[in-house]
Amino acid sequence: MLTYAARKLLMAVPILIGIITITFLLNFVFVPGDPVRIMMGQTANEDTIKMIRKELGLDKPLYVQYFRLLGRLAKGDLGRSYKSRREVSDMILERLPATAKLAVSAMIAAILIGVTAGIISAIMPYSIWDYISMVGALLGVSMPVFWLGLMLIVVFAIKLNILPVGGYGNGQIEYLILPAITLGSRQAAKIARMTRSSMLEVINKDYIRTARSKGLSEKIVVIKHALRNAMIPVITVIGTQLGYLLGGTVLTETTFSWPGIGRLAVDAVRARDFPLIQGTVLFLAAVFIIVNLLVDLGYGLLDPRIRYD
Repeated sequence: MLTYAARKLLMAVPILIGIITITFLLNFVFVPGDPVRIMMGQTANEDTIKMIRKELGLDKPLYVQYFRLLGRLAKGDLGRSYKSRREVSDMILERLPATAKLAVSAMIAAILIGVTAGIISAIMPYSIWDYISMVGALLGVSMPVFWLGLMLIVVFAIKLNILPVGGYGNGQIEYLILPAITLGSRQAAKIARMTRSSMLEVINKDYIRTARSKGLSEKIVVIKHALRNAMIPVITVIGTQLGYLLGGTVLTETTFSWPGIGRLAVDAVRARDFPLIQGTVLFLAAVFIIVNLLVDLGYGLLDPRIRYD
C-alpha cells in the first residue's frame, strides 16, 4: 500500500507542474492588464509603477519569472501577496477553517440525504418514492448553485427573516445553514443517483438472495450486504466532491460572503494578485490529489479483494 501511495504521489508531480505552467501563462500571457497598475490605480505615477514592478520582479523576462517561481515553490514558498504583502500560505491557512467547516457540513448533509434517497429508490424502484427522489436529484443537479443560494436568501432571510443573509458572524450555526444547504444540494443529488444505480446492480445478485433465504431481516440485507458492496462507486463520487469542496467553493462563498478560500481566490483574480491566485489554485489541486489518493486507499477497506500491488 505504501508503494502504491508513493507511486501515486510521484505521478502527481508533473500534474502540479502543468497546473503551475497553465496558471502562469494565463496570468502573464493571455490575460490583459498590469497587476501593478490595477493595484496602484490608473492615476499612479509611472516612476512609482516601474519601481514597484522592479521590487516584485515583474520587470524580468517571463522565462526568468517562471523558473524563479518553480524554484520558490520547490522550497514550499508560495510567495507574498502583491496587494497585502502577506505570506500567501498564511492567508490560505487563515481561510481554511471556514472553508473546511462549510465543506464538511455540506458533505455530511449530502451523504445523509443522498444515500438515504438512493437506498429508498433502489429498494422500491418505479414507486412514487423513487420518482420523487429522482426528480429531486435531477433538480439538484440542474439548478445553478448561485440561483439556489439567492432563492434561499429571498425566502428564509428576506421574506421569513429567520436566518441571516450571509456572512460568518462569530461562527454561529445559523450563518452556516443556508450556505451548507446550497452547497450540499448538488452533492446530495449526485450521491443519490449513484447510490440508486449501484444498489440496483447489487440488490438482485445471488448472495443477496441467499441472505434473504437465510431469514435475515430486510434491514440487515440492505445495509450489511447490499449497501457495503454498492458503496465503492459512491465513495468515488463522495471523495471527488469533498476534494472540490475543500478546495474552495467559489460561487457559494461569494453568494453568501463566506470568508473561505473560494472567496479569497475571487478577490485575488479581481486584483490580478498572481501569487495569491497561484497559491489558491495549487491548494485546490493538492487537495484533489490527496483526497483522491485517500479514496483509492479506502477501497481496500470496503472490498478485501482489492490489492495494491
